[in-house]
Amino acid sequence: MAARILFRLALVAGLALGTVFTQAHAALPAGFTFIDDAIPGLKVDLRYAGSHNFVGRPVAGYENARPVLSAPATQALARVQADLKPFKLGLLILDAYRPQRAVDDFMKWAADMADVRTKAEFYPEVDKRNLFKEDYIAERSGHSRGSTVDLTVVDLGTGRQLDMGSAFDFFGVESWPEHPDLTHQQRANRLLLQTLMVKHGFKPYPKEWWHFTLESEPFPQDYFDFLPR
Repeated sequence: MAARILFRLALVAGLALGTVFTQAHAALPAGFTFIDDAIPGLKVDLRYAGSHNFVGRPVAGYENARPVLSAPATQALARVQADLKPFKLGLLILDAYRPQRAVDDFMKWAADMADVRTKAEFYPEVDKRNLFKEDYIAERSGHSRGSTVDLTVVDLGTGRQLDMGSAFDFFGVESWPEHPDLTHQQRANRLLLQTLMVKHGFKPYPKEWWHFTLESEPFPQDYFDFLPR
């Protein structure tokens, strides 16, 4: 109990300073929720916990990870899921809260120009040295504030993801939400996801159809580094 009180006092003090918060225990900081517990029927595939991602290996901070968001973001996401349910569709979470140490791991990978083993799949038309300049990699991520989520829509009957016209984490214009060179079905699928996310208070990112941040996020200046397990 004393340790929990001390952590909450540190959290309050840290919020005033806009710092990075570190916690290594399983309990979540106040204001955060395990979204797979909170949202019925939610599908989860945390891509940075495995090797099928642009880094090509599990990312630091994702060992035994579970999907976490701030409580307001979780509540808003639950409303999106509820809107999809009558159509036998649901959400698939690809990333949610991201510890700062994972962002640091991305930075380390991006600085290694010799490691281009995933280039053909994830960034074929982008020079790795330009990933920072073109805003695909950054020193700080909205994910670490706890109210940004990467997701797509799945058919609950078949388990298949709806065709969005590009893969998750593909660095290129094909992933821009307003990319014109899409089939009618791909455009409709992207529009479905974006419309429902915006309806429930999320704002899209102009270079990634899968990336949304809660407009009224509760920790807009703070970056966390706790491990949600």
